[in-house]
Amino acid sequence: MERKLGFGLMRLPLLNPDDEGSVDVELCKKMFDSFIDHGFTYFDTALMYCGAKSESAVKQALTSRHNRDAYTLATKLHCMYLKKMEDRDSIFNHQLEKTGVDYFDYYLIHDIGMDSYKTYTEFDCFNWLVDKKKQGLVKTIGFSFHDNAELLDKVLTEHPEMEFVQLQLNYLDWESVAIQSHRCYDVCVKHGKPVFVMEPVKGGTLANVPESVAKMFRDYNPEMSVPSWAVRFAASHPNVKIVLSGMRDMAQLEDNMSYMSDFKPFNDDEFELVRRAAEEINSTIAIPCTGCSYCTGGCPQHIAIPRYFALYNADRQEVASKGWTPQGEYYDRLTHTFGKAGDCIQCGQCEKACPQHLQIIENLKEVARYFGK
Repeated sequence: MERKLGFGLMRLPLLNPDDEGSVDVELCKKMFDSFIDHGFTYFDTALMYCGAKSESAVKQALTSRHNRDAYTLATKLHCMYLKKMEDRDSIFNHQLEKTGVDYFDYYLIHDIGMDSYKTYTEFDCFNWLVDKKKQGLVKTIGFSFHDNAELLDKVLTEHPEMEFVQLQLNYLDWESVAIQSHRCYDVCVKHGKPVFVMEPVKGGTLANVPESVAKMFRDYNPEMSVPSWAVRFAASHPNVKIVLSGMRDMAQLEDNMSYMSDFKPFNDDEFELVRRAAEEINSTIAIPCTGCSYCTGGCPQHIAIPRYFALYNADRQEVASKGWTPQGEYYDRLTHTFGKAGDCIQCGQCEKACPQHLQIIENLKEVARYFGK
């Protein structure tokens, strides 16, 4: 049986932290080897991850170095690349070449929402993917989803051939009115579709919780890391098959493997503890950005949107009595490499790309005002 921890390749170790495409392939090799050596097999990538370099890193660090039965590989088709029917096959064949495999164990229609569902339907992507499975080029077919539970129910009703759903699921978004993790999970249960979890640590937010929350976790179990609570929460739901975690370094990998090698689901007290933690954290987060960076690829002003939002959130979470905080200096230094928050020309491409449906333009105005003090 496949272990529940999956290696999410949207966030990989980098040689240059200011360049998402500068993947540290040598460190990836060490991390992938260790992951496999500890009995884990699932790797998840996509065409646009890591500045479109993630799939290439898979070939260099994984598929060219390990037997095909040592790992399972997932990648995705995103609607932003679809302009004509022929694009489906050209993208798929390019992905086979980039990753260095003859077939994909899992293939997903990527980031389904109200608008993208229309595009995928227009290009007949569901039937196209079924054909790929019939040809033996894909073993298991599914989709990733960022929208409301009603639309998810509609998609699964219209496409029962889909075999799994990838959802954003974490204890912060579990009861969120906007993300609807719990409601979407229940829809998958209703349709008998296993859930593959993305964003269990919400882009690092749940690895860097307020001190009051960290103390709650330490008091209950001082041996468990802060992010372990997030990953274990997701994995503790019985219909969850895989929990993806993006890991930037060996320490993060080793921590995840330490509690997922012999995974023990939450008890009632632990579920209650993270419910209280979510209430505490939600009271301090200003912009619920996950840091996926979908918004930055086409930004004409080269604005480091997720990094600015993270700095803003971190500064808002600082204890008022602390006085000086470092976030302002980090912001200023980043503006020497990237556009300032105030450089936004309100073209709107970022908001169209954002799977969280954030009001990025207005949030950038607030960040510019806040760090311009």
